[in-house]
Amino acid sequence: MGVSGPIRVVVAKPGLDGHDRGAKVIARALRDAGMEVIYTGLHQTPEQIVDTAIQEDADAIGLSILSGAHNTLFARVLELLTERDAQDIQVFGGGIIPEGDIAPLKEQGVAEIFTPGATTNEVVEWIRTHVRPIAA
Repeated sequence: MGVSGPIRVVVAKPGLDGHDRGAKVIARALRDAGMEVIYTGLHQTPEQIVDTAIQEDADAIGLSILSGAHNTLFARVLELLTERDAQDIQVFGGGIIPEGDIAPLKEQGVAEIFTPGATTNEVVEWIRTHVRPIAA
């Protein structure tokens, strides 16, 4: 399709969790790596996140979830992307997600999960490799 320009990533904090330091660190690392980042702020609904991603022509959505509601929130975002014919927007995430939940999330369509200890470089390189290369 000849997509050009920087990778566009929506970084979002869905649900009631109010801890956003990790999301802000990731958002800054992605921006510093040359990506365009749209940070939605705290307490976003899956509907708000998907609306933003579509409106901003995002390539990916990164969800930061520390609340324990990861199974519900990821599933709803994926469902909405399908309903809105926007499955080309990749969904990845991070936070406190038990190892046993990662494979089922990936089976549902979550592209990658980053657990505590993942470096910002790992996230940046994963996006560059799996979303699309940054255009020169």
